[in-house]
Amino acid sequence: MSRLFGTDGVRGVANADLTPELAFRLGRVGAYVLTSRHPGARIAIGKDTRISGDMLEAALISGILSMGVDVLRLGVISTPGVAYLTKHLGADAGVMISASHNPVEDNGIKFFGGDGFKLLDETEDRIEHILRNEEELPRPTGGEIGRIYEEPAQEEYIQFLMSTVDERFDGLHVVLDCANGAASAIAPEVFRRLGAKVTVIHAEPDGVNINVGCGSTHPQVVQQAVIAHHADLGLSFDGDADRLIAVDSTGEIIDGDFIMAICGLSLQRQGKLADNKIVATVMSNLGFMKAMEAAGIEVVRTAVGDRYVMERMRADQAVLGGEQSGHIIFLNHTTTGDGILTALQLVQVLVKSGKPLSALRTVMTRYPQILENVRVTDKHAWVHNAAIQAALAAGERELGDSGRVLVRESGTESLVRVMVEGPDEHVLRKIVQDIVKVVEEQLGVNR
Repeated sequence: MSRLFGTDGVRGVANADLTPELAFRLGRVGAYVLTSRHPGARIAIGKDTRISGDMLEAALISGILSMGVDVLRLGVISTPGVAYLTKHLGADAGVMISASHNPVEDNGIKFFGGDGFKLLDETEDRIEHILRNEEELPRPTGGEIGRIYEEPAQEEYIQFLMSTVDERFDGLHVVLDCANGAASAIAPEVFRRLGAKVTVIHAEPDGVNINVGCGSTHPQVVQQAVIAHHADLGLSFDGDADRLIAVDSTGEIIDGDFIMAICGLSLQRQGKLADNKIVATVMSNLGFMKAMEAAGIEVVRTAVGDRYVMERMRADQAVLGGEQSGHIIFLNHTTTGDGILTALQLVQVLVKSGKPLSALRTVMTRYPQILENVRVTDKHAWVHNAAIQAALAAGERELGDSGRVLVRESGTESLVRVMVEGPDEHVLRKIVQDIVKVVEEQLGVNR
């Protein structure tokens, strides 16, 4: 039986995979595991703008209350907002109802500890064990049942975000793509208060338009808006506002690698980059690696997923880490990736330098990356398949020190992902085709 918790909580199609019944049980077991259930024990709950959030919130809250634990209902807010407010409000745990950048049909339930960090695998495993084994849990009655407290703490989160920068953004014209999600009421307010001229797009959520043709997974939208409005830069968030993709005034995309490079070099100049170290995943671009090496910054690589980045950052006491997808963690400010906070840090570097983002992005050169997904019968078998290993070795020999070949299995689907990176796109395409052909012959579903 597959693990209920994935790399980012429990996810599925709302009301099909992720049902109200499952949400109710997750609320009960989560409250049991994450709180002492003492009088006054509290769990903070937030959600993004998708239509199924109300349904899952009601079920989740009922489960928590049935354990004698109170609920602080935060309403619509970002995932990092829940993480921050859980700790700030002194709650025993936090829960975010969101499927991030996924389509509206999907939703998810993500838990945070009282310290604002995502749960460790062993804690999730304990919740899952109790839930799967349907262990009998306490059922308090009378005055011991939990209560709901409305906690509209959005203003406190906004104040926190603004406190992470010491520059104003007067005179700067910024386009914000809020993905019709959790950033819609927060990001424009923050940037306006800091003095920026703000053009807002996709900030009118109706429950079903979250991430639809907008946000960080559709950067071409903010590209077009920046050019059309003659703005200085664009900032694009995903549905729960834990990611950021930026665009400079010429329309060039500034992804997570560029953001880490720009902010990392700024922190290094200020003597604030602990041990001259940045944590990134194996998907980070080779151009990022070479630029950081030239600057004397060590890049520590992890598996794909922000939880692995965070684990390594905490182990190595690093202050900056993230993913190419725009999920960036500033551990000296907060406990998880925060798209709005990342936007503020990036814009602050721009303001302090007096340079446009188009100039700042020249700190690194993006190497061409080609990624192909192959649907297979067994996504783990490539590791021990002699023919596939030989094809990988041949590709690596052809690239030499100028590039790399990376193969990994999908975390959620029966796919093998083949990524090749280097300076010559024509050579890369040939190498990818050769490897994909062998993977399909050996493991493909239609072989």
